[in-house]
Amino acid sequence: MKKVFVSGCYDMLHSGHVAFFEEAASHGDLYVGIGSDKTINELKARKTINSDAERLYMVKSLKTVKDAWINRGGGLLDFLEELKELKPDIFFVNADGHTAAKEEICKELDIEYVVSKRVPHGNLPTRSTTSLRKECLIPYRIDLAGGWMDQQYVNYLAPGPVITISIEPDFEFNDRSGMSTSSRKKAIELWQTDIPQGDRSKLAKTLFCFENPPGTKYISGSQDSLGIVMPGMNYLLYNNDYWPVKIDNCVENELLTWIEERVWMVPLYPRAASYDVLANTSIDKESVEKLGEAAEKCWNSIQSKDAVEVGKAITESFEAQIRMFPNMVNEDILNQIELHKTDTLGWKVSGAGGGGYLIFFSEKPVKNAIQIRIRKS
Repeated sequence: MKKVFVSGCYDMLHSGHVAFFEEAASHGDLYVGIGSDKTINELKARKTINSDAERLYMVKSLKTVKDAWINRGGGLLDFLEELKELKPDIFFVNADGHTAAKEEICKELDIEYVVSKRVPHGNLPTRSTTSLRKECLIPYRIDLAGGWMDQQYVNYLAPGPVITISIEPDFEFNDRSGMSTSSRKKAIELWQTDIPQGDRSKLAKTLFCFENPPGTKYISGSQDSLGIVMPGMNYLLYNNDYWPVKIDNCVENELLTWIEERVWMVPLYPRAASYDVLANTSIDKESVEKLGEAAEKCWNSIQSKDAVEVGKAITESFEAQIRMFPNMVNEDILNQIELHKTDTLGWKVSGAGGGGYLIFFSEKPVKNAIQIRIRKS
C-alpha cells in the first residue's frame, strides 16, 4: 500500500473531516499530522476547543487512519520534520489547505501532491470547523481595489475610493492574512456572534473607534470595519481623513453572485517574522491618483459586468500599491503571479508580504484555488 500523509488542526471533529480522511485513505494507508495547540494559537490567534491530546485520541480512533501524531514543528509547515521521516508516497490536501510551499516541498522530496475539493459524504451537509463556531458568523472582508487609500497619510495627497466585499466565514482565515482578521477579532469582542441589527455605518464607526482608541499609534484603516460590517460590496471614498466622505453600498444579489463566480484565492507562503511591510515606502501624488483611478474604474466596470475591465482595474490598483509599498510583494509572490497571470484577467494580494492569498479575477477556474461567498444581507 502507498503511504498517504495529511496534516491539519481537526478541532471539533465532524463529518467533513471524516469524509476528507476517507477520500485520502482511498489512495493508501493514511497517516495524520495534527497541529499542536501552540501552533494553532499562533496561526489562528485563538485557542482550540479540544486540546491536541484530545484531537489526537479522536483522530487515531478512526478506522481510516493508520497512525497519527502531534507535529513537532510550528507555523504553516509544522509537519516538515515528520514528512521527511515518514517519506509518504502522497501528500493529500484540501483546496483551502493548499499552498505553493507545500507543493514545492513535495517536488523536492519526490512526493506526489494531490489537491482535493471538499466532498461531503452521501447526503450529509458540507461541514467545517468554522461553521460550527458561533463567533465565526462575523464576516471577513476583501478589498478588491484601492487598498491603502483609507490611510490619511495616503489620501491627503489625492482623494480616491476603496472597493470592499464582505466575506462569509466559510473558511477560517489565518491571522494577518489580509482578510481584516484583527478588526474581526475586535468585532467578536464587541458582539460575540454576529453583526447586530442597526445602522450599519454607525456600527462600523463603533468598531473603528473600539479598535483605535485615543493614543493609538498605528491607525487600523476604516475600510476594515466598514468592509466587515457593511454587507455586499462597498464604495468608500476617502479625502484627507480616516473616515470616508461617501459610502455606497451594493447588495444586488445577481451582481454579487457574478463577482463570487470570478474571485479565486490561492494561499501564499508564510510571511517572515521580521518582515516589515512599511519599509521602503515611496508615496507620491501621482501614485495615489493612479490608485484612486484604478479603484474608480473597478467599481464602474463591476456595475457594467465587464470582466476584462474589472481584471485590468484590479491589477492596475495592485501595481499602484506596490509602487508605493514595494514590500507588499517578494520574489515568491511574484513567481506565483507569473504562474497564473496568462490564464486570469487580474490579480492582487491580501496579506502583504506573504501569509495571505493571491486573489485572481478570472472567468475560468484557477488551479488549487478556493472561492468565497459574499454576505448579501
